[in-house]
Amino acid sequence: MITDPEVREPLKFLRTREIVHFQRFGEALERTKEKLDARNYYFFNPEFDKQFVETAK
Repeated sequence: MITDPEVREPLKFLRTREIVHFQRFGEALERTKEKLDARNYYFFNPEFDKQFVETAK
């Protein structure tokens, strides 16, 4: 749609950069989840959370 190279090239660069950032964030999230799982911590673990609910009563 855009024919002006002075507009198109920076937009291509920014789009590529955003895609790479999105991918890297996903990779970092997966690594974090793996490390938490290795330590038996989970994003949602009802058995782990139960101890906090019982002590609050």
